[in-house]
Amino acid sequence: MAALSEAPQAAPRSNRGLPPWWPLAALVLLAAVLRFATIDLQSFWYDEAFTPVHVLHPSLGATLHGIVKTENTPPLWYVVIWVWSRVFGTGVLALRFPSAVAGVATVPVAWGIGSELAGRGIHARRAAIVCAALVAVNPLFVWYSQEARAYGLYVFLSALALLCLLRADREPTRARLAAFAVSAALALATFYFEAFMLIPMVLWLVRDRSRWRSTLPAAALPTAIGIALVPLAIAQGGHGTQWISSWALSSRIQDIPQYFLTGYSGAPLGHGIELLIALLIAVGLLYGIARGMSRAALRGAGLALVIVACGVLIPLVMALAGADYLAPRNVVAAMIPLTGMIAVIVAAPRSGRTGLALAALTGAAFLAVTLDVNVNVRLQRNDWSGVAAALRKPLAPGGRAITIEELASAPLEYYLPPLHNMTPSTSARISEIDEIGWFPLRAGATAPPADGFHLAQRLDIHDLVVYRFTSPAPRSVSEQTLIASVLTLDQHSEVLLPGSGRVSVSAP
Repeated sequence: MAALSEAPQAAPRSNRGLPPWWPLAALVLLAAVLRFATIDLQSFWYDEAFTPVHVLHPSLGATLHGIVKTENTPPLWYVVIWVWSRVFGTGVLALRFPSAVAGVATVPVAWGIGSELAGRGIHARRAAIVCAALVAVNPLFVWYSQEARAYGLYVFLSALALLCLLRADREPTRARLAAFAVSAALALATFYFEAFMLIPMVLWLVRDRSRWRSTLPAAALPTAIGIALVPLAIAQGGHGTQWISSWALSSRIQDIPQYFLTGYSGAPLGHGIELLIALLIAVGLLYGIARGMSRAALRGAGLALVIVACGVLIPLVMALAGADYLAPRNVVAAMIPLTGMIAVIVAAPRSGRTGLALAALTGAAFLAVTLDVNVNVRLQRNDWSGVAAALRKPLAPGGRAITIEELASAPLEYYLPPLHNMTPSTSARISEIDEIGWFPLRAGATAPPADGFHLAQRLDIHDLVVYRFTSPAPRSVSEQTLIASVLTLDQHSEVLLPGSGRVSVSAP
């Protein structure tokens, strides 16, 4: 973080006696409030719950082994969260806290990126403020700052690598080149998609042959880390990415700008809000370009655009070639240089107050969406904590079984322990069957899943639906029968049984 120390120094002290760094301090405070005030408002969902349930183990070795078998991400974040969880536990607040810290720390990094891309002088300060402000309030960055996965750390380290590159390019001292090498290597060790943005960054760093003696060693470290990660990526073999190829590529491409404009969960807001924010940004960009920018600012904006293009287009070309891992959330870090490019253009001095007003309106729209997520359940993660609370007390005496879509079992296992998977081709003696799903429901969802059971209760918990069937006396029900009663249309189900030992399981 020492690389950030020079970010605010371009501006003189204001007439009111405020220090020149006060806008940065205010934006960091705003970012912290947005991320920490509601960090545990929403419950864990699929991937978040999977980490404490299936990945984190008492020993680091077992955890690293689990990463190979169950994950599709490099190990750095898991090592960090394993160490953190040994001290602070695996609660929602504890596991999300590092992501929130990383999200807040990204704001001063964004300040530095905006300043470096714009050059020096008043343009640098204006771009720094706009870039940091947009990162602080963008609903996409806030969302991943409140998720117990690798994305928050990845965004921070990727942004830090970009800032260190810009600083090293301007003044290639040994310390700055080392800072780029280390931050780039750490970003790559956090998320594989960083490789796509590092390609243009490394090429930019070594473009001048006269600097090769100092720049090539800096490029060597992230390159070596990338090569060292290849065996791990092959061993992981794309675990848990089948959902990507089943999602239409055209839809994923459309969702990438939607994620940036209205956040991960902003689709229910409709295209009207999305187009409004896009229009504000487009007008700001066109106005800034029309008014003109310095050569240094054009160079910086162009570099940012190239990095964004490589971060998105290279995985798109790979997807078209058959190696399809392109999901909108996997390119979240590319939204940082995109934000920097926008800031440099709309904050150009010749844009005057009009450019700053358009930037302020864009930031206000981002902030409105971010705040709406806190009050609008349609924009929030599924309430698995609420489902677990509703199911905590059985309706009927005796054993019970819970049928749930296979990718959604981890949150319920986290909030309603102890649960275990029912062994295929076995039967369980139960008096209650709880089915959990979401719309669209399969035809005949209200029909009892087995003879002797009747629908006793239906619950609607945000977007989740719970059907609870009971029987007057325990009955033997096969795993095949329970699997066949999946509640959600076109989904694969699995059966969870309580681990208390009250459920009798036997071969049919």
